[in-house]
Amino acid sequence: MPSLTTHDGVRLHYQEQGAGRPLVLLHGWTFSGRFFDRNIDALAEGARVVTVDLRGHGDSDKPEHGYRVARLARDLLDVLQTLDLQGATVLGWSLGCPVIWQYLELFGRHRIDRAVFVEQTPRQYLGVDWPWYHAQCFDDAALAAMQAQVAADPAGQDRQQLQTIMRTQPTDAERELLLAEMAKCPPRVRNAVMADHTRHDWRDLLPTLDLPTLVCVARQDAVFDWRGPAWVGEHVPGAYTEYFEESSHALMFDEPERFNRVVAGFHAGGDR
Repeated sequence: MPSLTTHDGVRLHYQEQGAGRPLVLLHGWTFSGRFFDRNIDALAEGARVVTVDLRGHGDSDKPEHGYRVARLARDLLDVLQTLDLQGATVLGWSLGCPVIWQYLELFGRHRIDRAVFVEQTPRQYLGVDWPWYHAQCFDDAALAAMQAQVAADPAGQDRQQLQTIMRTQPTDAERELLLAEMAKCPPRVRNAVMADHTRHDWRDLLPTLDLPTLVCVARQDAVFDWRGPAWVGEHVPGAYTEYFEESSHALMFDEPERFNRVVAGFHAGGDR
């Protein structure tokens, strides 16, 4: 399996397909690059598509350290530099969004031309000024309950999460594959990543971003109220927001043809 090594010695698994300007796809919490299987063939018709398994996820190494958003952003820099990806479009789904946000805060637009943010709120915790929180992990007590569930029954948490993030039903083969991919992420990794990720608030950063941006929002998401991810599109200067009316959290799975068309058009240089 193709892999690269980060500057701190961690092997990251990746796959690539197609040719042209690079399009890098970053998955969400507990998932892997295989969650883009319904999209890669179509997107690779006009791009060099690279999917990466974040550290601790999928077929990447599971070290004892590094499960913070800042470290995942540094891993993204290693990916772009090692594969010599220039002028890339980076697409983050769920957790993948804050990885890109942190990258842009730390490294600016180095090697990146465009960004796509798919279904992530800038703040997951409930606040007096923030009503669009994560449905399950909305304060420290809820985080602790989630961590206990993950530690006690990770397979059960996987089945519940897979059912929650999709409105359409995967085939039996897809379900088996996706659950197998999620099982590769150990409970200690899941809990460490979520403990860091869920406490961040990116609302001060987003208005400072300066690059062409597409935001994809799922109206039927059971994880976030759609108005949370929509806030991203409203506050990144010049961003274009595309609404997916029939999708839950994994909108690239629920409406793949439309998702592929919108992302391919944006990557090619259009607004959409």
